[in-house]
Amino acid sequence: MVKILVTGGAGYIGSHSIVELVNAGYDPIIVDDFSNSEMRAVEGVEKIVEREIVLHIGNCNDHTFLSSVFKKEKNIKGVIHFAAYKAVGESVDKPLKYYQNNVGSLITLLRVMSEHNVSNLVFSSSCTVYGEPNELPVTELSPILPANSPYGNTKQIGENIIRDTTIGGSLKAISLRYFNPIGAHPSGNIGELPLGIPNNLVPFVTQMAVGLRDKLIIYGDDYNTPDGTCIRDYIHVLDLAKSHVESIKFLLAKSSNNFYDTFNIGTGRGNSVLEVIHVFEKVSGQQLNFEFGERRKGDVEKIYGNVDKAKEILGWESQLTLSEALSDGWRWQQNLSKNL
Repeated sequence: MVKILVTGGAGYIGSHSIVELVNAGYDPIIVDDFSNSEMRAVEGVEKIVEREIVLHIGNCNDHTFLSSVFKKEKNIKGVIHFAAYKAVGESVDKPLKYYQNNVGSLITLLRVMSEHNVSNLVFSSSCTVYGEPNELPVTELSPILPANSPYGNTKQIGENIIRDTTIGGSLKAISLRYFNPIGAHPSGNIGELPLGIPNNLVPFVTQMAVGLRDKLIIYGDDYNTPDGTCIRDYIHVLDLAKSHVESIKFLLAKSSNNFYDTFNIGTGRGNSVLEVIHVFEKVSGQQLNFEFGERRKGDVEKIYGNVDKAKEILGWESQLTLSEALSDGWRWQQNLSKNL
């Protein structure tokens, strides 16, 4: 089987992508330092795929460690790079932490890949690269406006580094600009597992529904949207995971080097925070206690994307609904609560 290294493979999107890689016939290898993930994610993956997954514990900023992984795991054919800090609000408060980790680890990875002649890379980018867009839906040709947060800027910088690297060498790379992943594997064995208080809406909502959180604060009710709350494109994490598999497949089949492209990965439509809450209440049967608060630093008012390019070139499109994603996320949270 073709070996694919997955950095941050024990994380939320990474763990689901490991499952989809196995389902597609690849041999994934996890690299993770567990700074923002837990071993139970790896155990959950192994339960789903019914096989052991190779795991190397270490930080992608560590050149010696990363190079040792490539030496030990001979014939790695591609890399999916998830390893990064991802909390928008925290990045505003701790920008240097985000630049050191997100940008630094990418540079280290690219150097190690070059040293070991590994030429295929899928980069976990973000719709935050578009900043506060002037027109919706955003396409891959939409202007890259100033980022609203250091986190978003690390993704812009990362894309630029990768693009420049493909020009000067043998790298073939794809940046996936995805929107807001939610949900969990339908088995309930893996899902979003934030450490501490969740920064994202859906895990906070599911934790509140099982009694772990007392109240949900909706950050801002005065945005220029139909109900005053922010609008996002919420995509089921399984659909998102499959886009990484299609991207790796595309790169491996491409004979020419010096290739780089970007793709929006989402549903192509937006839902407001209030809409998500009301759909969750419907699928879970739980009434949520929420109130409105001040706007949060770094938040974009509304964003959703045109995803036609991914369908045309990668042969990928989202299949699962908001209700399905929230139902799967709720099942995951209930399983977690049973095991506490």
